[in-house]
Amino acid sequence: MLVPDPKAVRKLLTRYAVLRIAQAERQRPQTAAELNDVSYTLCVMTGTTDIREAIVEADALLAAARGAAADDRALA
Repeated sequence: MLVPDPKAVRKLLTRYAVLRIAQAERQRPQTAAELNDVSYTLCVMTGTTDIREAIVEADALLAAARGAAADDRALA
């Protein structure tokens, strides 16, 4: 299975959070559409069908990437 780039995942998670806040403050069709697009992309990247599952998987992917980076620094 392909593993998404952690930077791309982090960027999407950040965008998702910003859009959720914006939509909670003021509901707008454009924001809702963009939030839907970001949610779909996160689901595709993580191989899930639900945004809540996608966020859990994305967090796990980022944690694994941090762990691998820490291991690489320890070996250097």
